[in-house]
Amino acid sequence: MENLVALVVILLLLLLGSLTLTMGDSGFETEVTYDGRSLIIDGHRRILFSGSIHYPRSTPQMWPALIAKAKEGGLEVIQTYVFWNLHEPQIGQYDFSGRYDLVRFIKEIQAQGLYVCLRIGPYIESEWTYGGFPFWLHDIPGIVYRTDNEPFKMYMQNFTTKIVSMMQSEGLYASQGGPIILSQIENEYQNVEKAFGEDGSQYVEWAAKMALGLKTGVPWVMCKQTDAPDPVINTCNGMKCGETFTGPNSPNKPALWTENWTSFYQVYGGEAYIRSAKDIAFHVTLFIARKNGSYVNYYMYHGGTNLGRTTSAYVITSYYDQAPLDEYGLLRQPKWGHLRELHAAIKSCSTTLLEGKQSIFSLGQRQEGYVFEEEGKCVAFLVNNDDVNMFDVQFRNRSYKLPPKSISILPDCQNVTFNTATVNTKSNRRVISPIQTFSSAEKWEQFQDVIPNFDQISLISNTLLEQMNVTKHKSDYLWYTLRFENNFSCSEPILNIQSAAHVTHAFADNTYLGGAHGNHDVKSFTTEVPLTLNKGTNNISILSVMVGFPDSGAFLERRFAGLTTVEIQCSEGSFDLTNSTWGYQVGLLGEKLQIYEPSSNAVQWGPLGNTSNQNLIWYKTSFDRAKGDEGVALNLESMGKGEVWVNGQSIGRYWISFHHSKDQPSQILYHVPGSFLKDTENVLVLFEEEGGNPLHISLNTVTTTNTDD
Repeated sequence: MENLVALVVILLLLLLGSLTLTMGDSGFETEVTYDGRSLIIDGHRRILFSGSIHYPRSTPQMWPALIAKAKEGGLEVIQTYVFWNLHEPQIGQYDFSGRYDLVRFIKEIQAQGLYVCLRIGPYIESEWTYGGFPFWLHDIPGIVYRTDNEPFKMYMQNFTTKIVSMMQSEGLYASQGGPIILSQIENEYQNVEKAFGEDGSQYVEWAAKMALGLKTGVPWVMCKQTDAPDPVINTCNGMKCGETFTGPNSPNKPALWTENWTSFYQVYGGEAYIRSAKDIAFHVTLFIARKNGSYVNYYMYHGGTNLGRTTSAYVITSYYDQAPLDEYGLLRQPKWGHLRELHAAIKSCSTTLLEGKQSIFSLGQRQEGYVFEEEGKCVAFLVNNDDVNMFDVQFRNRSYKLPPKSISILPDCQNVTFNTATVNTKSNRRVISPIQTFSSAEKWEQFQDVIPNFDQISLISNTLLEQMNVTKHKSDYLWYTLRFENNFSCSEPILNIQSAAHVTHAFADNTYLGGAHGNHDVKSFTTEVPLTLNKGTNNISILSVMVGFPDSGAFLERRFAGLTTVEIQCSEGSFDLTNSTWGYQVGLLGEKLQIYEPSSNAVQWGPLGNTSNQNLIWYKTSFDRAKGDEGVALNLESMGKGEVWVNGQSIGRYWISFHHSKDQPSQILYHVPGSFLKDTENVLVLFEEEGGNPLHISLNTVTTTNTDD
């Protein structure tokens, strides 16, 4: 009898079009296919709105609320990369715990009734250090990344298979009753494909074949890849895919937009990029109207925080803070609300958009219309491409006013229910409220890190070594040390350092000489500092600093960082030290001893001393947690450059001293996730490179209020 009832239920659901297959272990299996119009889920074409939320850029405690707000904002899909370097930090040693718990993240999405687009890559770029590759790949003999190279393909296939097998074992693909409806292999490969010649084309074919062979039961995509082999779908990335997308490379594939940039990543020394709600809504609507677009993913919907040392070169710790959900998971208005209204407007007429016949017509010199008609139903999009002027258009014997750079949606070809430039949602603003200052010197302790000299070093070379290959990403810091005898005549000596890293700090006999830094847009920079030479023995120690590894470009494994030349320039000439015998030390003493850990007693901390112009200093204090659920941030405006830990967990690098063109720091607020905090005795540790003052930092709550409040 029970079996009969179950059979009747299944038959009823089949009649309703709710499923096409049978009951799986994790629920109802779902068939996901596609045609030239859209993805087809259980026999139904779908227009889908998606948002990128990256699980390691937030915390498991934040995931439920972020996903719920995305759903409330009208999204049906959450899209995420998979972060190879986090999950396989050493060959064959995997980590899926805590913030790296991909299965838990996907199951939370499933629990809230949303789908998943899983971008396995495993190259991801994403302003993530080394593009998501674990650095141990660099040491594989004969390896060349992202081309028809057997060592690389083997490790790429191993990891991709690992992830797919994990998803399958948990029943997470739609074909098993799970939420994953799309997977991605590779990432924007066409940007570098030509550099590899025929090997690049063969690699694309191999990657597609390898992915398809894993039999996930759902479609695969390749973004920005016009030569994506069938049946892999080529997709668009960018801000204006309604204008730039050349379309699917087969009439049997749908138009999908995997990255609609809601803002842009920010670098130290750069200003925040503000993209308006109007502009995003315009280009989403244009993609649907002009390109028959049926999948739009917002990159990012929530950017989050680049915790630890996870960013790529020069990228700030806050990631896509201008997204519809800001770094703290708060609504960014009017962006969130305006897009929510757009999604509702599109959904109200999605069947006609997907089943109707498209026609295009002119409404003026810079105005156009798109109409979709099907069985007596009609949807119209009236477009004004003029950036400045409002325009009156005539459509089906009616007059419509189109604001500048806008699109009106008419779900019945008569009444306007949404205009992309008409924003009804109230704007909000961020409120920063100090809850604790750290101005009491008695509550601080400090530890002076050690400047190594040549005779304390074990790694020796008679040339300047490449930095990434020495540090293996275990530290941002590499010491270059040199001992030489002053047996030459040199007046007005200048130490000249050419570097392909990001920052240098120069010392002579433990005395700080000065430093310099590059920026995101240049590959090298020069440090020139006056030098006092002793008669006889001189010790030079140069701290070379990287603020993240590169994340993009062909032949990433060949990239060079670190010092390239060192010389002493004198009035009489110059003395090249490049090919002298150099000693090397990876990292700082405080890092090696992990003195940022609350339980560490590896060094003797001392009382706070003079905080002016102190270099390579560790600072430590403690604080109690404020009551409430508000986001919490440290204001580090008085600091210089370094890294900060709370209860042993790094909340990221800071670089306050690097100002942008308007003479302001790129970031002063640093998110402290609530799950990092205890009720009392939270340990705060900062490592300061260049003279910041901890007495003026503060702990703050972060909330929002309407701008008219």
